[in-house]
Amino acid sequence: MTSQPSIDDELYQDHILQGVSRTFALTIPQLPEALRRVIGNAYLLCRITDTIEDDNALSSEQTRQLSDMFADVVCGSASAEEFAQKLYPLLSNHTIPAEHDLIRNTPAVIRVTHSFNAAQRKALERCVRIMAKGMADYQETESLDGLKDLPAMNQYCYYVAGVVGEMLTELFCDYSEEINLHRSTLMKLSVSFGQGLQMTNILKDIWDDRKRGACWLPQDIFLKYGFYLTDMRPGMKDAKFQEGLAELLGIAKGHLQNALTYTSLIPLHEKGIRRFCLWAIGMAILTLNKINKHRDFSEGAQVKISRNSVKTTIALTSLFASNDWILELLFKLTSRNLPVAELHSEVLSGTP
Repeated sequence: MTSQPSIDDELYQDHILQGVSRTFALTIPQLPEALRRVIGNAYLLCRITDTIEDDNALSSEQTRQLSDMFADVVCGSASAEEFAQKLYPLLSNHTIPAEHDLIRNTPAVIRVTHSFNAAQRKALERCVRIMAKGMADYQETESLDGLKDLPAMNQYCYYVAGVVGEMLTELFCDYSEEINLHRSTLMKLSVSFGQGLQMTNILKDIWDDRKRGACWLPQDIFLKYGFYLTDMRPGMKDAKFQEGLAELLGIAKGHLQNALTYTSLIPLHEKGIRRFCLWAIGMAILTLNKINKHRDFSEGAQVKISRNSVKTTIALTSLFASNDWILELLFKLTSRNLPVAELHSEVLSGTP
């Protein structure tokens, strides 16, 4: 069943995207017109899922129930109006005003979702269902102790970002027969691409997450150097802690190298899709560089990249979007000071 969204629904989608993500409001317009609507909508669906998980006024039971309900809303088996009426009054000030607005207007977003073709809807539904279940599972075990080990962190990154990479790949393959030829390789690399971006966010947000009682770092990486995550304090100069941090920076860099390989498999003439990928990779590498230079940072704002850095990244990657050799060289130059770490192949397999 498909429904026809109104012009107001479409305008609302464009408007709210500016409020909930400046980065995606910048990158999504680079995509070919045939992909812009669906990927903009997909981002908003993920943001609604994320809002349910992030608002600490909700109990674990409410989070689980609302996450399941929203997955049903996306699939068309539950009412978007009823969902919005249930969640909106429960939101706290922890959730930003733009997200309050997004939740209240969930029905408009869903009317756009239900206008897509069968392949697009299937990709969106799968992503939201896996993300909603996985994030609710992890939220129930959230603590300052950190995650048990690197595989647990890989799994968390899959639920939050790897599955989004798979969804984007499904949408790209539906859009282009040429891209679809590389489907199998792209699907594997997309999980690594998502993990590279998510690990960058985790490392940047270590101290901000900690303030709200969460730690997504893997205990085993730090224990190897004799450091316990329970001893973490903002602005740490402890060499053992910084060695663990360095290894994670190296792992994130490896995933972003896979992200570049992913981008190189996109046809040269699809400059919009390439820009969409390259801008994200470039900004992630610059963020990792800042963290690497200031391993004793104490809040995310200290390792946020400047607007000039963003502009330079956009200009360079746009100029050389269809030159794989120069893109590889740019990646090597910008990431040359980052640590190197081994990637384990099981990270690339994803979850069914």
